[in-house]
Amino acid sequence: MSGRFPNPVFVALDTPDLKKALAVAHAVAPHIGGYKVGLEFITALGPDAVREIVALGKPVFADTKFHDIPNTVAGASAAIAALGVSIFNIHASGGAAMMRAAKEAAGGRAKVIGVTVLTSMDENDIESVGQKGPATSQVERLAKLAKASGLDGVVCSPLEIGLVRKACGADFLIVTPGVRPAGSDMADQRRVMTPREAASAGADIQVIGRPIFAASDPAAAAKAIAAELAG
Repeated sequence: MSGRFPNPVFVALDTPDLKKALAVAHAVAPHIGGYKVGLEFITALGPDAVREIVALGKPVFADTKFHDIPNTVAGASAAIAALGVSIFNIHASGGAAMMRAAKEAAGGRAKVIGVTVLTSMDENDIESVGQKGPATSQVERLAKLAKASGLDGVVCSPLEIGLVRKACGADFLIVTPGVRPAGSDMADQRRVMTPREAASAGADIQVIGRPIFAASDPAAAAKAIAAELAG
């Protein structure tokens, strides 16, 4: 586990309800390392709400998944970086020119990472959209392209952490969704690990949403995950 994030757990505030997001964010703060705001949050609540989460004082990962022509992604990247987030992402499948444009537009204000293969996709899904499987090969291919394009890291499932680390080196940031405590509902995630497994594999950041955010007691759920990682 990277020393860059002593507590790798970023809780996903996936809601259009700012009051609820802030309540959960405050409740879990002692037990987590940062927050993730995604498309639902950003599109429903706008930039001022993102600034409110940033103002809580922990690193914020904006899960934007930009994917468009380089000029458009550059403009969007400059805008999201200006909100004070620590990290945001773009689709690595958008190509090298798009990734370079995003990195340049961020201007060092935020780390830029590339989405490889969504954790909701399996081998059949990959083939159906015309990508070359298996998932591991596609993840490695896009991770190498992201690094060559100057990005700071990638998003991949926990199952691909080892191959990305080997291909891209110790300083390459690895962010993993698809992390579920043992016994949790997998929901729409297909390539998953437990927090302890993901930490052992070398994830820098673990994005955990519903197991914390939708729990009857989010603080207790976050505390249990922190204890699992510490143990």
